[in-house]
Amino acid sequence: MPDVPKYGLIGRNISHSLSPDYFNKKFRREGIKANYLLFDVETVDEIKRIIKVHPMLKGFNVTIPFKKEIIPLINRLSAEAEAVGAVNTVKITKSGLEGFNTDVAGFRASFKPLVADRLPLKALVLGTGGASKAVEFVLKQLSIPYQLVSRVKRKNNITYSDIGKEMLTDYRIIINTTPLGTFPNIEKAPIIPYHHLSKEHILYDLIYNPQETLFLKEGSRAGAATKNGLEMLHLQAEASWQIWQND
Repeated sequence: MPDVPKYGLIGRNISHSLSPDYFNKKFRREGIKANYLLFDVETVDEIKRIIKVHPMLKGFNVTIPFKKEIIPLINRLSAEAEAVGAVNTVKITKSGLEGFNTDVAGFRASFKPLVADRLPLKALVLGTGGASKAVEFVLKQLSIPYQLVSRVKRKNNITYSDIGKEMLTDYRIIINTTPLGTFPNIEKAPIIPYHHLSKEHILYDLIYNPQETLFLKEGSRAGAATKNGLEMLHLQAEASWQIWQND
């Protein structure tokens, strides 16, 4: 479809993504002449080449690991993207690239009903990459105290080995923002002491393929409330579409 507007997803190892299926079905259903493509790249510098060789590309989503790395290429950041420090939606204009973060709206709308009647609670955020930034932003908006968890100890985070029974008693929300468990590596999961989970916990995984990751399976086995990232995907995708269509 060389002569119709194009949109796409840019990331690394993204063959599992459901975004092309979601958008292309939307285009057919609504009679929109457009195409949504996958652009699997190794480095952020390849994005410039993609834009050059696809003159009909009007906008694109950004995923792991480029949500923070793409910011130097952006000519104008929305206030929310600047505050979050990550971009997942880019609009291509005559004056350059405009960066937005629709993960915030998608995560907030998907996550809030899950915890609304159970607050106050504290949250552990697994991962410190670009995907975690929107989660942090929303947790601050909802006045939910949180602790970042990463493989390497830094000033603002603890490591997975620091998580024990006492911490899981204190932190009842656990949010996975890492790619661990994404198809096809479905046997992987963040290393936390799942045997200390209970029905008092809430586990949210930004991953949506597979539908139930090992992380969520362990939560369900303990009686915890669980949710995957599929609704978030749909919500942020619709927010991206609105951005691309607004002049």
